[in-house]
Amino acid sequence: MLVDSHCHLDGVDLAPYDGNFSTFLDATREGGVGHMLCVSIDMESYPDMLSLVEQYEQISISVGVHPNEQDRHEPEPDELVRLAAHPKNVAIGETGLDYFRSGGELEWQRNRFRSHIAAAKACNKPLIIHSRAAREESIQIMQEEGARDVGGVMHCFTEDWDMARRALDLGFYISFSGIITFKSAAELREVAKKVPLDRILIETDAPYLAPVPHRGKPNYPGYVSYVAECVAQSRGIEREDLIRATWDNFFCLFGTPSGTE
Repeated sequence: MLVDSHCHLDGVDLAPYDGNFSTFLDATREGGVGHMLCVSIDMESYPDMLSLVEQYEQISISVGVHPNEQDRHEPEPDELVRLAAHPKNVAIGETGLDYFRSGGELEWQRNRFRSHIAAAKACNKPLIIHSRAAREESIQIMQEEGARDVGGVMHCFTEDWDMARRALDLGFYISFSGIITFKSAAELREVAKKVPLDRILIETDAPYLAPVPHRGKPNYPGYVSYVAECVAQSRGIEREDLIRATWDNFFCLFGTPSGTE
């Protein structure tokens, strides 16, 4: 089955499912998605996110603060470690650097990134890294802070092969989102050809970045099938082989949450 390695289920539009989260999950599973990782973006919404997904075995969670979330509660590493002890938690993040959407003096972003890496090392859980328009500093901080000790994933990867190669050298996986289906993403599809099959993940980042043919509309975890198809075509392999590999890769990186078969 498919695994959506990065989504924000607390933001998904449930209107097509009569506003019922369980109905949405049933439809998602019927569509071939067997597991999802619901990713945290701030501390304020984390309790409600956890409450929403806690009872469902097919959902894992992370804890962290997105690099663009400014003027929010800034957790110390020990707080992240405490929250990461929840049996459904498999990762720290998303965290990282985003110089595209944030401007001015960004030392607060770099400090947050370092803090999250420290937390991941303290609880021995992988990192979910967001990097946009910050290639050099993202890799530099990962190297300086010893991110290779825990590894993780470069989520929604949109950078070049050089950055992918450097992240792979640090033990990270590369995750492709619906962006890879865009007509303008030819270079990204070339990157997808080069990443070793055992280091690829796929995601939706739902409710954002819906793939073609749903671009510009609300995104859903079920649309990860379009990402799988595009990556498989780019690599010249069977779709089922890509799906099987990314399923195995996900659980190799994140493990199986407690209570999940």
